[in-house]
Order: sequence, then structure tokens, then C-alpha cells
Amino acid sequence: METQVTQFLEHLAEQRGLSANTASAYRTDLEQFIQFLHGRSITDWDGVHHDDMLAFLLFLRERRYANSTVARRTAAVKSFCAFLKKSGIISSDPTEKIDSPKVDRYVPKALTVTQVDELLELPLRNPTPERLRDKAMIELLYATGMRVSELVALNLTDMSAENIRCVGKGGRERLLPLSGSSVTALEEYMDIARSQLNRANSQKADALFLNHRGKRLTRQGFWLILKGYAEELGIYELTPHMLRHSFAAHMINSGVDVRSVQAILGHASISTTQVYAHLEDQQQKPTPQTNARTEEAVPEHTDKQATESVVALQDK
Repeated sequence: METQVTQFLEHLAEQRGLSANTASAYRTDLEQFIQFLHGRSITDWDGVHHDDMLAFLLFLRERRYANSTVARRTAAVKSFCAFLKKSGIISSDPTEKIDSPKVDRYVPKALTVTQVDELLELPLRNPTPERLRDKAMIELLYATGMRVSELVALNLTDMSAENIRCVGKGGRERLLPLSGSSVTALEEYMDIARSQLNRANSQKADALFLNHRGKRLTRQGFWLILKGYAEELGIYELTPHMLRHSFAAHMINSGVDVRSVQAILGHASISTTQVYAHLEDQQQKPTPQTNARTEEAVPEHTDKQATESVVALQDK
């Protein structure tokens, strides 16, 4: 049964550009389903019926899994069974009449502009090479809305004077415009800090952001760095993804078109981006087109600049 799961994940990776994290989550969900079926003495997919699926949902509910987890695992199994039927491995889909559980609408958390300003001031209180790097990374996350996995994957060749190129989910490339403050922070990091961090590495490093050993900084490493600054500010729930949420919410609340923000973030569906419009009532609404740090837009992209920059690589 595991063989078909592997085939399914390979199919998704090829057809939909499934990320490693998503593939891992799907595998975990389906492996739990297989274990449940084995407990019912079912050893092949042809032996799975509608009642088995209902029993699996009850099994998840009895163990008090969150609605979002139940919904994700139901979706994974339904998608997998549809694949099995299409591939001719099973004659009928046992999940065909199973509805996906409804999940409460997810509303992401974002910082206020004031909190972002306070966060960005912290590294400069003691401007060591590591903290100049931290300043550049946090500035870049807030200026572009890129994911932390995209940030730590950046190489020197991805950076130019006004834009930075990143590769997102499914291998899709985006060319993102930079704000004045992020450009300044990157220049200071490159001119002062990066060479000092690279001294610990005997080989030439291609990574843009380095750790104290001169190696590429990892996603986990950056998470710990940000956690330290968050504790200084007393914002204990701060995560790297909250900076992406903050970027999107501040852009939309300052009047930038939702579709332009969608293109910058690399969302496949505009409904994913539209959720940030609902953060307006929960956040301190920024003054339109101003920022206390730079007296620039928050962040300073125009709709036309954003869209043109992001589609530039897609047209090549």
C-alpha cells in the first residue's frame, strides 16, 4: 500500500510542483490512514470501502484532532483515492460521498507598523556582523513579503541594485522590488558584515546570508534569531511568517491593489491574499503612503511596479 502512496506523491510533485514540506505532510496523513486500515485487517486498497472512511473520520474525532487537521487529512485521503481510481488501482472511490469538514476561516496575525519599526531598530543597538545580517534579513522579509525558506535560499547572484529574485513554491520565480531601507540594510551587510562572517569558511560561499561559521544560514537558525528579538520586544508569538503577513496587511491597508500583492507573494489563488484585507480592523492602520522609518510607502511598491517586477522572470 505504501508503494501507491509514493507513486501519488511523485505524481503531485511532477504535475503540481508539490513542495517538500507539503509532500511530507501528505505522507504523514496517508501513513496514518494505512495504519488505521491495517488495524481493521485491510491490506490492499481494493478492500477499502465507504464505511472504512467514516470510521477513520470518527477515529480522528475521538482523538480530538483540530478541525484543520481533520480537514487536511480528509483532503489528503480524498485526493489519494481519486488518484487510485484514475490510475485503475481501485474500481470505485470510497471517499466519493465524503464531504470535507468545514474549518473556521483562518485569519493570520500581523504586527502593527509601530511594532515592525521597533523590531527593525533592535539589531542596530549593538551592530555586530551577525546583527547587521539580522537587520538586512528582517528588512528584506518585511519589504518583499517573501517566505523565510525563500530568504535563506537566496544566493549572491539573486541580488541586484533594485530587485531581488527568489524561487517560491513549485519552482516559480519572482522578481521583487526593494524599498530604500532594505537596500540600505543589504548594502551595509554586504560592505561590512558578510566578509567577516565568511572568514570562518575556507571556501567561497554563494549563499547571501551566512551564519557565524560562514555557512548558509538555515530556516531554523533564522527562526531562533527572530525569537530572540521577539522576546526583547515582548512579542512572544512572533514567527518569520508573521512578517510576511504584516507586509501583506500593510500593503493592502495602504491602498495597494490585492492582485498586485498576490503577485508579489506568489499566491496561486487570490482568495489566499484577500484574507489580509480582514486584518484592517485588528491592526493599527498605517497612515497611507508613510513610514516612520523611511518616510516612504509601507512598503513602497506601486501596483504597476509590483506587477511588472514579478512577471518579468515569468516572461523569459
